[in-house]
Amino acid sequence: MKKLLITFLSVLVLGTITEAFGQLVLPDLFSDNLVLQRNTKAKIWGTSSEKNVEIRASWFDNMILTTKTNKKGEWSIAFETPDAGGPYELKISSGVQLRTIKNVMIGDVWVCAGQSNMEMPLRGFRGEPVANSNREIIGSKNPEIRLISVPRKSTTSPVSEFEGSWKEADINTTGSFSATAYYFAKTVNEITGVPIGLLDVNFGGSNVEAWMNEDVLKAYPDIEIPKTDAEIGERNRTPTVLFNGMLSPVIGYTIKGVIWYQGESNAERPLAYERLFPEMVKLWRNLWDQGEFPFYYAQISPFNYDLFYPNEKPWFANSAYLRDAQRKSEYIIPNSRMACLLDAGDMKTIHPMDKQTPGERLAWLALAKTYGKEGFGFETPDYNELNIEDSLITITFKKLPNGITSYGRAVTAFQVAGEDKIFYPAECKVRRKSVQVWSANVPNPVAVRYAFSNEGPAQLFSTEGIPVSSFRTDDWNPEEVKVSK
Repeated sequence: MKKLLITFLSVLVLGTITEAFGQLVLPDLFSDNLVLQRNTKAKIWGTSSEKNVEIRASWFDNMILTTKTNKKGEWSIAFETPDAGGPYELKISSGVQLRTIKNVMIGDVWVCAGQSNMEMPLRGFRGEPVANSNREIIGSKNPEIRLISVPRKSTTSPVSEFEGSWKEADINTTGSFSATAYYFAKTVNEITGVPIGLLDVNFGGSNVEAWMNEDVLKAYPDIEIPKTDAEIGERNRTPTVLFNGMLSPVIGYTIKGVIWYQGESNAERPLAYERLFPEMVKLWRNLWDQGEFPFYYAQISPFNYDLFYPNEKPWFANSAYLRDAQRKSEYIIPNSRMACLLDAGDMKTIHPMDKQTPGERLAWLALAKTYGKEGFGFETPDYNELNIEDSLITITFKKLPNGITSYGRAVTAFQVAGEDKIFYPAECKVRRKSVQVWSANVPNPVAVRYAFSNEGPAQLFSTEGIPVSSFRTDDWNPEEVKVSK
């Protein structure tokens, strides 16, 4: 009996030592059900106490790929992936320990990031519904749509891991998926037949500075960057902390592109957003090192921002300035497009119930610009130029392949101003690809604004039903502008 006990303990100790020396660790990012980017060199990484790591991918017909660990035991490898398909298996071995990743799909991976309107799950927030969510969840089973969420984390030092797992779209899981991202994936998958993986990296109420790193933000002396976690004020609005705590562990995962829905928390600083948002996109692309991958983003929708400033009601309570910053960004950020949501807001809540519209409009942009699909409308119509003759202003638009319409309704959302910078309501006549506006109060107009208020409203559309973005033709200091009722 004593000899048997000694033998058992020896085996236990030997097994423990063997496991310790052969330990192979993979981040949760590489778990069962994952989606790898197709037709590229997809990257995976981890740590091992052994010098050599072997990878077998079932689509390789038993080919073995090898890589070596560095002095810290870290390893990474990029290997070729086929066209869309699956399910496959990945086997990673340290020579002592074997890890098998099952049910792997090859498709397109999209980062879906931003604040609460991207974070809002298909089941809705507590007390805040998403339209038609129950019906959508019940019928959502689709093994070709998968999502992994990065938990909320704010820190001043970049982290390399997070706790999470890939989940297939199903009645039991889809309710927790980002609603906007789900509708995006559903539409793209339905039209292309390509499996879609979603990297969900969102934090409600976050501003753009929180998603940027210190190297970029130190160029802005007015932005205070915390040095320690003790200096973090608001977890979602302190510069750098979400970049470090949530984005860092997924940077480098091979992706197709990004969809982004954020801006509400920067509405009081729209002029700064014009500089920071393009800088953020440039930073992400530089760190991912995949070139100028597609970046599609949602323009914030109408909401009564006066509720946030009930006493002062300063000019920055007008979220049209932030929408205008987003409109301009499309022309600054290469390979980007904006989805206008001027007709999909709710003045009483900053979380509109309609998440199908933003998801589908982002998908239309991807289908046209990334997947090469044709024959449908996808772009947000935008201001092109104006021509002034006496008191009559003619405004033309771009990205209007089949013309403009107000659906026969009166257009009252235009304002015009003269050199005094006082804007007056204007009358409007809609033509096929242009409008004419004028105001009896402005005999010598110099500037025009359209839907330039919190509520908009959306009154002009492409014939495909996509609203014209709010815009202004002036670049006047907002504090010098007045609006006459």
